[in-house]
Amino acid sequence: MSDSLRGAAVIGQSGGPTAVINQSLAGYVLEAVGQERISRVLGARHGVQGLLEDRLVDLGAEPRERIEAVAKVPAAALGSVRKKPGPEEVERMVETFRRHDIRFFFYIGGNDSAETAHIVERQAAELGWEMRCFHVPKTIDNDLRVTDHCPGYGSAARFVAHAFQGDDRDNRSLPGVKIDVVMGRHAGWLTAAGTLGRRDETDGPHLVYVPERVFDPDRFLADVAAVHERLGRCLVAVSEGIHDADGRPFLQVYAERAGSALAGQKDSHGNVQLSGTGALGDALANLVKEALPGVRVRADTFGYLQRSFPVDVSPVDAAEAREVGRAAVRAAVSGDHASGSIALRRIEGGDYRSEVFVAPLESVAKVTRNLPEEFLAGDNGIAPAFRDYALPLTGGLQPMADLELIPA
Repeated sequence: MSDSLRGAAVIGQSGGPTAVINQSLAGYVLEAVGQERISRVLGARHGVQGLLEDRLVDLGAEPRERIEAVAKVPAAALGSVRKKPGPEEVERMVETFRRHDIRFFFYIGGNDSAETAHIVERQAAELGWEMRCFHVPKTIDNDLRVTDHCPGYGSAARFVAHAFQGDDRDNRSLPGVKIDVVMGRHAGWLTAAGTLGRRDETDGPHLVYVPERVFDPDRFLADVAAVHERLGRCLVAVSEGIHDADGRPFLQVYAERAGSALAGQKDSHGNVQLSGTGALGDALANLVKEALPGVRVRADTFGYLQRSFPVDVSPVDAAEAREVGRAAVRAAVSGDHASGSIALRRIEGGDYRSEVFVAPLESVAKVTRNLPEEFLAGDNGIAPAFRDYALPLTGGLQPMADLELIPA
């Protein structure tokens, strides 16, 4: 590996956006500009698709004031993409790298993006093009291996926690059963965040269902009935990826039993459509209405607001998102690493702090990290250890307050 590699740098954004993804972009630009070994600071429109189509922009020409303003904007400023390039496409990407003398490739995204960076690294070497490839982490799902947590998660968790705090007050005002569906196809990190604003067991969500546990509709209905009998109301948090013992998504099972067309609906990746329609919440609400006639039952699906709400950004999350962008550039030009994924770890002792380090790309790619057992409580709850882990990432939450309701 050459420790004197010089050339242009390019960055792309991939997968579902977050509220702080552009902080990482800003970190990259501000760190790369002025680096002796980086001749030009480029960006690819819509990730690898832009590299395939040679749609590059000169980020080094953007005024610093504009970069700082865009850093505070949610969603991908360069445009995102969901695409894993095949061998022929990577060969075309390397042609783009050669044309522009690109020697440093950075990709912001989740585990699929880490896999893409790994694929590009290996094939570029096979084609004789020396370069360094780095994955810059982001995902509201918080499901990347190696890293303690993922940039983007803290802000999304803050939004979800605030949403459940508000919904809990609404549910107290007009009692009934309320079901909220949260993003999380394979892991329940974001759904679990709904518990971060609770003060005690009377605060909702009272029941939490995540993909790390098998979902049994009959047990679910018994759980709801028991909470409703005890409190006169029930607030439920549900991951979109809840499934049966065979791994089949609940919505698919429900739709098949009901003979609904929903059973055949697929998303752009060929997966069963779990979110974006409100169908899961409606299906669960229908079950509860049948089991508890006369009880007020409602359901909501939080949708894309979870990852793009601009006024609920965690300051901790924003700072860490910028730092991983900067750290990727530093690692690439240092000559100490040919490639890698930037990861975060906690510094033990005192108030919350973190530091960055470089992990091998293959240790992050593909595999999802689930909620560990110590963060789960039974089949429908979240353990206190999760709060200790996640609350610092949100920047903190203000507890709700109640009237004393002193008799007149």
